[in-house]
Amino acid sequence: MSSMLSWITGSSGGGSSAKRKAAPKDAIVALRAHLEMLQKRETHLQNQMEEQEAIARKNVSTNKTAARAALKRKKQHEHSLEQTSAQIATLEQQIYSIEAANINQETLKAMQKAGKAMKDIHGGLTIDKVDETMDQLREQHALGEEIANAITSAPIGETVDQDELEDELASMEQEALDDKMLKTGTVPVVDRLPAVGNGEIRGKERRREEVQEEEDEEAELRKLQAEMAM
Repeated sequence: MSSMLSWITGSSGGGSSAKRKAAPKDAIVALRAHLEMLQKRETHLQNQMEEQEAIARKNVSTNKTAARAALKRKKQHEHSLEQTSAQIATLEQQIYSIEAANINQETLKAMQKAGKAMKDIHGGLTIDKVDETMDQLREQHALGEEIANAITSAPIGETVDQDELEDELASMEQEALDDKMLKTGTVPVVDRLPAVGNGEIRGKERRREEVQEEEDEEAELRKLQAEMAM
């Protein structure tokens, strides 16, 4: 039924939309054309006023009747000029209002399109989905940290006994000492030291040094006592 009415009236939905869109532009064009005509009339009236004033000044002393008629015509032109200027101001205000309204309408349409676009973008998004995604990201990040720590902290191959290494090192040092004594002809204090840790060897050497220092001190003390007795 609505399509039949549209065919009878010679209008359609698309045509009406196009006409509504062109209406502001057509109105502005018509107003500007009429404004241009009024501005030309305004200039013409100003010229007429100046011309009548010049006639009145010319005849003010010689022909007062002509001067008076010229001033009367000037007043008529002045009245017409005031009306024309008021019409020009009205048209300029109308043009400004239509342009502002059209800009507001276009701005609103753009904002509506932006709102629809954002709605389409956010259509499949919810706070729960966002929270779920963030939780998954945090879990994967934590898992990655655990994997990295496991890779870097886990020893590769069999662990080495440090005490066993120290004992083997001490044995090698003792063998090197024995070889050196044999080559130099120096008789070692003992035939061979047992293979012990470095800490035990250093402890024995430190005790021997302490005993030697005590013996030296005793000898020095006896020597001092002998000198005092003399």
